[in-house]
Amino acid sequence: MPAWSSGSRKLRASAIGQSTTCCCSRSSAVLASSNPSRRKCLAISRVWRGRSRMPSRARSTRHYRPLKAWITSASEPRMYLEFYGLKEPPFSITPDPRFVYLSERHRDALAHLLYGIGQGGSGGFVQLTGEVGTGKTTLSRLLLEQLPDNTQVALILNPHLSPIELLETIGEELHLDLAGRRGSLKRLLDVLNAHLLKAYAEGQRVVLIIDEAQELSRLALEQVRLLTNLETPSQKLLQIVLLGQPELRDLLERPELRQLAQRVTARYHLTPLSYEETDIYLRHRLAVAGATRFPFSKLAVRRLHERAGGVPRVINVIADRALLAGFAHDQAQIGERLVERAAGEALSTRIRRYSPPPALLVGALAVALAALLLWLLPRHDLPPTAPTPAQPVTDVVPARSAAATAPQSLDQATLTERIRATGPSLLLAFNRMLALWSVRAEAIDAATASRCPAVLSSGVFCLRGNANLSKLARLGRPAIVHLRSEGVDAWALLLGVDALRVRLWLGGERIELDRLLLERLWNGEFISIWRAPEFVVLPLRQGDSGAAVDWLRTHVQADGDQGAIGPALFDAELTLAVKRTQARYGLLPDGVVGQETLLALIANDDSGPQLRTRLD
Repeated sequence: MPAWSSGSRKLRASAIGQSTTCCCSRSSAVLASSNPSRRKCLAISRVWRGRSRMPSRARSTRHYRPLKAWITSASEPRMYLEFYGLKEPPFSITPDPRFVYLSERHRDALAHLLYGIGQGGSGGFVQLTGEVGTGKTTLSRLLLEQLPDNTQVALILNPHLSPIELLETIGEELHLDLAGRRGSLKRLLDVLNAHLLKAYAEGQRVVLIIDEAQELSRLALEQVRLLTNLETPSQKLLQIVLLGQPELRDLLERPELRQLAQRVTARYHLTPLSYEETDIYLRHRLAVAGATRFPFSKLAVRRLHERAGGVPRVINVIADRALLAGFAHDQAQIGERLVERAAGEALSTRIRRYSPPPALLVGALAVALAALLLWLLPRHDLPPTAPTPAQPVTDVVPARSAAATAPQSLDQATLTERIRATGPSLLLAFNRMLALWSVRAEAIDAATASRCPAVLSSGVFCLRGNANLSKLARLGRPAIVHLRSEGVDAWALLLGVDALRVRLWLGGERIELDRLLLERLWNGEFISIWRAPEFVVLPLRQGDSGAAVDWLRTHVQADGDQGAIGPALFDAELTLAVKRTQARYGLLPDGVVGQETLLALIANDDSGPQLRTRLD
């Protein structure tokens, strides 16, 4: 990797041997200007960066263009990797165990969770709260990795469930046979209790983890409390972990939920990182990504900590933008001013609007006042106007221009108004998604669409879950996302996503939003459908055989895992191959093919609608 010298801007000796065939490439633009063509390329490169010889004021104005202008002109927002000697993006917001940095408070929180589930837990509740982005999801993943082998886990990512749907989801997570029991609270509790007793007899522990628990309804919370009544004379059969935002603490303090609050055996609240921890956090992630030097100055780290409030996720967003800005402005050392500009771009909630000059505003005000005075004049003082002759009605249809068909780019205020005008939109978005897959929607009503049954029709599957944009991009299929803006809810169909923008279908129109804006308005809930052969019956696990396993082996192999070659038997080797596929897509690597794993396996299938990853 070429390493930059802040004093001379020359490539070090390690850059010798880099390809320089393209004169106008960034790497060739900074090579020693030993021949005329390279000197010409160097001059062109400097003009592109706004560093040509010009008055200092003009050069300063161009040099500090808004960061979004640089990003828009860049084809790849991670182009700063080579510039800073990195092997991979250091500040991705997707949880990656390799980048995990555990501060002292994170280690304490993990210890509380393990204690509550292990010997210290008596089968009650374990509660972990923290602000958005403080690391609750990361800790839950670490918790799953450190649980003993004799532990069964049911992970609930979507808390917007009725009591019956909650029990059904728990049963699905524990791979229980729910045939003939769905829709009945008693039958679902009976089969769950029987499974818990069997697990207890076999020395197994069963843990239920509910993420975003502050979103649980009161009825669902009461059902969760009643689950702790499943017990033997000496021990509770189910350990429950509640992960949520600070609102969860307030929720459990309500008088009507005091019985649930009394059963919390361990609780911990995550707080943001301190300045010193922020500095260590930045250095740790950069080192894992391959950096050999730390590009942030002390003042830059302090400003980054102040603007991010010590929240790891926000630190990642600002640091990523700052690295890109440093690359765009040819600065190997990132200072306080660059971090401030990057934070302003990354954390802005609205797109900046054009501000007209003051003289234009004064002129517009004068025209408006004159029009108002004219309107206030008595009507009889105005000369009568001749009636306008009626225009003949024609059947002319206006041609649709490119501007009319292009997606509209909206800010949050405009989006909120659009959502209010659209109203309840789940069925509309669901029918649109069905149309993309050429599935007839006559028999699908709103209630069925909102439940998203596992099998919509023969060979058509539906999944309702929780994810982030990076995960949906890897899965590669259109998905319905749940938006909430200023207290107004809507369902939109995600059609495309790139590093900066997202494309949605909302209320019959295509729109585009800033990616960061969608991430703020979206709670992670999504609905997606896909096609698979009719003979594929889920779940598939080790020991199964037949045409479905043969199909599975072919698709795992097509996903790049050559270890899947073998007979049409779900053996241990195929189980390992499935686990590797699950890990690549950010799924729980349990080796069992469920809905999410099936969706991941067909991600590389060219049939059916694809999620656009370039929004031109």
